[in-house]
Amino acid sequence: MTDSSQHPIAYDVDTDGICVLTIDLPGHTMNVMGAELSGYFKARVEQAAADPAVKGVVVTSGKSSFLAGADLKEIGRGMDWGDRSKGEIAEAVMSFSLDLRRLETCGKPFACAINGTALGAGFEIALACHYRVVADDPKILLGLPEANVGLLAGGGGTQRVIRLIGIQAGAPLLLQGKMISPQAALGFKLVDEVVPVAELVPAAKRWLLTRPSSIRSWDVKGFKLPGGGSSLDADFRNFFAISNSMIRANGFGNYPAPEITSCAIYEGAQLPMDLALRVEVKYFVELVTGPVSAALIRTMFVNKGKADSLHSRPKDVAKVKYTKIAVIGAGTMGAGIAFAAAKAGIEVVLIDRELAAAEKGKAYAETRLKRDIDKGRSTQEKADKILARIQPAVGYEGIAGVQLAIETVFEDRGVKGQVLPNVEEMLTDGAILASNTSAMPITGLAEFTRDPAKFIGMHFFSPAERMPLVELIRGRDTSDETWAKALDFVAAIRKTPITVNDSPGFFTSRFIGSFVEESFNMINAGVKPALVENAARMVGMPMGPMTISDLMGLDVGYHAGMQMAKDRGDANPKIGISGALYRDFGRTGVKSGKGFYDYGPDGDKRLWPGLKDLLPAEAPAVDVEEAKTRILYAQLAEGARCFAEGVLVDVIDGDLGATLGVGFPAYLGGPFMAMDTIGLEKVTAECDRLAGLYGKMFEIPQLLRDMAATGQTFHGDNAIVSPGARRAA
Repeated sequence: MTDSSQHPIAYDVDTDGICVLTIDLPGHTMNVMGAELSGYFKARVEQAAADPAVKGVVVTSGKSSFLAGADLKEIGRGMDWGDRSKGEIAEAVMSFSLDLRRLETCGKPFACAINGTALGAGFEIALACHYRVVADDPKILLGLPEANVGLLAGGGGTQRVIRLIGIQAGAPLLLQGKMISPQAALGFKLVDEVVPVAELVPAAKRWLLTRPSSIRSWDVKGFKLPGGGSSLDADFRNFFAISNSMIRANGFGNYPAPEITSCAIYEGAQLPMDLALRVEVKYFVELVTGPVSAALIRTMFVNKGKADSLHSRPKDVAKVKYTKIAVIGAGTMGAGIAFAAAKAGIEVVLIDRELAAAEKGKAYAETRLKRDIDKGRSTQEKADKILARIQPAVGYEGIAGVQLAIETVFEDRGVKGQVLPNVEEMLTDGAILASNTSAMPITGLAEFTRDPAKFIGMHFFSPAERMPLVELIRGRDTSDETWAKALDFVAAIRKTPITVNDSPGFFTSRFIGSFVEESFNMINAGVKPALVENAARMVGMPMGPMTISDLMGLDVGYHAGMQMAKDRGDANPKIGISGALYRDFGRTGVKSGKGFYDYGPDGDKRLWPGLKDLLPAEAPAVDVEEAKTRILYAQLAEGARCFAEGVLVDVIDGDLGATLGVGFPAYLGGPFMAMDTIGLEKVTAECDRLAGLYGKMFEIPQLLRDMAATGQTFHGDNAIVSPGARRAA
């Protein structure tokens, strides 16, 4: 018997009484669990449970993946909970968990045939089934990654994992959102078989034909968790004592999901399954109604998805399929860009002044690929194909015929001014020219070109092959066609693009500069460097200002600062401690083993003892909380200034540029999401307080005051139109 009738879950019962439920959500490339599909799923489970012809059920997918999890776009839209109480929200959330519990206890055995990636709700369906068979494909990912968006697995995932494999083995999957391969899942005993994809459903049916029991082990009286699960057990208590201290040390309390998931595991482990599921949902609601999950979902998933889909791309420009580009300058940045393009299947002419330098750039890719091979992530055959796409060259002749040329030479206007005309001379019709620069105005560099309309800024982040963001900078004369083609290239190399209008420092360099500058304002004033460094980490920055400066290179920072000062017309820029370390002491950072820190051969580091001699004798009364506030609000104020000045084409670009590009805390969702969450009236008042005490870093534009007064926000129904969007148009 077959029943599909355009139903998203086909119902097919064979002559042996095995029902196959095939999930295939119309209009989606992947199955995702939203309210509509959840209702259909419940109905199919009830249909199979009541059907006397059905002896067992196989759940599988009609798409290449199994089920990619909950519909986060739907969750994001529903995060304005209005006047509903947490209890009311919990009952709504509980429905899916109860559906899976019904599947588990209806009296008929269910087997899950996992043909592709199963994450979140998809893996929770599999865990609720009595048997799990997964296709033998190393590309398949299995797991519960909800922690990565500030949530926990709310469909029974936290409780079934620990009942299957114990708390210690299950913790990385639940607290860190770790995703694993089919073979790893088999090793964990989270799945029962790994078979060739063609054998998937037959293997599930074979198990069902053995007429297995449909009673789970945890529903049998006397069940105990593997490894123990009682507060009377010393190992159980010790695990949580150690785990919770590590969570706090790593996240400084900024990310509640691991801590709250730990609570759900601890409490649920000591309760019967039905009560444990209620506890899990209680904690899920605590997270889903909080600000962190809202920020992570809206910025890191919904808005990142918009950027990756090129939502702002001009529709009237034909899309470009890139096959060949040129990269001029084979240093670390140029080599990384070439490697990223080659990995994406694009041929690259990698040009430098000497062939040895160009070949060294290609060798960078070879070294990185060897690491992947050694770790089992790639093969020599794949590496050889990638390397074959990178052609080292001298001179500009190889540029002819490319679709894009990216200049990545030294960050100096004079040097770029010598290179750009020579590159442009060799470009054929339809090709565009880009400059990789972190701060130099694109409109100014366009003066070296004959056709500024075909010129654009393309700011990569180091290491270019790994960092997920590219900042595109539209000069005054950059055309929509050039912008569209640049967006196509960023998409082709699988990175997230943001677009900004031209200005000194663009957005990301200005933004990270505000963090570094205010941090060094404190250090230059005598605040202990270690306090500032630790305050930055406590706010949620991935590293402190001194570590960042050492990694970037104190020499690079010094020269970039001098160039930006020149662009601003500042004839006597202050260099501070960072500049003094380079100019007066020759300390360049990690690359020389000496910067703010002295670096040992094993990677250990200690603050340079001579640093204290450069500090004022008396330290101001700034405690760690005030230091944290100054670090955060300096960035919020700079973001507001960039927005008001029209630097940002879209506020989404600002949030993504800050988080993906320069390490602004992801739990805040970016500076503009953070300001909306805090409230613009509070942001304005705090910036005014700080400006009165510490100066111009905290000065805010009138636009922010007007927005606060009229109730406008950066996101949502009352969102203001970005001045930069009007400027770009």
